[in-house]
Amino acid sequence: MKPAVVLLSGGIDSTTTLAIAIAEGYEAYALSFDYGQRHQIETESARRIADSLGAKEHRMAKIDLRIFGGSALTDEVDVPKKRSEKEIAHGIPITYVPARNTIFLAYALAWAEVIPAHDIFLGVNAIDYSGYPDCRPEFIKAFEKLANLATKAGVEGVHFQIHTPLIKFSKANIIRKAVELGVDLSFTHSCYDPSSDGLACGECDSCLLRLKGFREAGLKDPIRYATA
Repeated sequence: MKPAVVLLSGGIDSTTTLAIAIAEGYEAYALSFDYGQRHQIETESARRIADSLGAKEHRMAKIDLRIFGGSALTDEVDVPKKRSEKEIAHGIPITYVPARNTIFLAYALAWAEVIPAHDIFLGVNAIDYSGYPDCRPEFIKAFEKLANLATKAGVEGVHFQIHTPLIKFSKANIIRKAVELGVDLSFTHSCYDPSSDGLACGECDSCLLRLKGFREAGLKDPIRYATA
């Protein structure tokens, strides 16, 4: 089995990506981050998912992006609620964490060199992505080029590949793929502003995109929401 580093946040997209990597025969080394996000439920979800899907290893890197702030996920900034689909699709929202995917991929690349692994999986998609610039195909292509220029392994002839199997999937299609692969989606977490007991708010952009995806897939979301 070929080893691969898989970035795992605990959400539907990264969970489905982990399942895809394993289904394709990769030995998955799951990498998650405790980066100072305001709610720790996503790190708990990531641990459960890595265990349930059979990752070879799961590591939790601890970094602190709160020192920069600039995002509703790491700073004392209100998370936008009840936005329309048009509003969600327009511009870059305050839930964008500056350079997050660049930082996460750099960590994944470092671990890949050590394992060693030539493949890195990332669960971004360019359709239901809330306008984040680091989810676009051109960003992935640029980082892959950087990976092969900036590493000892790359200089010595290893070719790193960044896999984004969901890049052209809608949220509904991601959900269908997860179900097809037998993923327990009740383990996943998507909410930007969960309640103290871990219930999803049902009103932030991420919840709304998730609920829309389940509706379009013709399925019921198995997680619990604070709102009906």
